[in-house]
Amino acid sequence: MGGHLDPKSGYYLGTWGEMGCPTPQRIATYSLSSNRQRPLAGAFNSAIFNTFRRFRHQVLYVAPPFIAAYAAMNWAIEE
Repeated sequence: MGGHLDPKSGYYLGTWGEMGCPTPQRIATYSLSSNRQRPLAGAFNSAIFNTFRRFRHQVLYVAPPFIAAYAAMNWAIEE
């Protein structure tokens, strides 16, 4: 993996980009044409269900303070 011994700085590994490593073999590269990609595939469907799920989980934390504040303001206006 290394080269010969350099007395000043140790082992010589090669220039940048070589570094004494063997060349890689059998690298597979895949690509997809830009007109075949669907970047927003399923985004609308996911947005509907994700929004409903988040609303359902947070409504009990947000709604009661607003209902109490509305009731207090309604009572104050009537008085």
